[in-house]
Amino acid sequence: MSRIGKLPVSLPAGVTVSFDGDVVTVKGAKGTLTQKIAGDIDIKVEGNEAHVLKKHDTKELEPMHGLYRALLHNMVVGVTQGYSKSLKVNGVGWKVAKQGNKVVLNVGFSHPVEFAEPAGIKLECPSANEITVSGIDKTLVGQTAADIRNIRVPEPYHGYGIAYSDEVIERKEGKTGGKGKK
Repeated sequence: MSRIGKLPVSLPAGVTVSFDGDVVTVKGAKGTLTQKIAGDIDIKVEGNEAHVLKKHDTKELEPMHGLYRALLHNMVVGVTQGYSKSLKVNGVGWKVAKQGNKVVLNVGFSHPVEFAEPAGIKLECPSANEITVSGIDKTLVGQTAADIRNIRVPEPYHGYGIAYSDEVIERKEGKTGGKGKK
């Protein structure tokens, strides 16, 4: 049995979980999330806890048991607190600005790059070198932050690029530039 799958998911006040066939729905103060459940997994709600159960014991069901428990927990956290990721833009003269529902990035290309907000995601630019991605769906927040980062991946020599705020960029030593010995 999965060690993660065995743990119950605690439901704070104001959060409701409903399981209908193969779709679980979580409603909370910040919104509603749904997730399709594949396989022989069942979700039981008892009081202020939700339990993810396997209908039968098979080796193929073990990883799905822990996966769906983790997804259910992420949904509960999302509708109560939400998720956010912060990105830093590093480069000489590089800047970002919010215009309507788009973020305009001037990151060393010959043209500005416009990135539109996906549905369910809020993009903010607290300063000219920061982008904050927030929303209730953890996977969508992470994927949106990764898409923005892929516009200009950090390079290892000067550190220029778009990086997560907690990311450590391994720096390489450049060429020495000296003449070779004769």
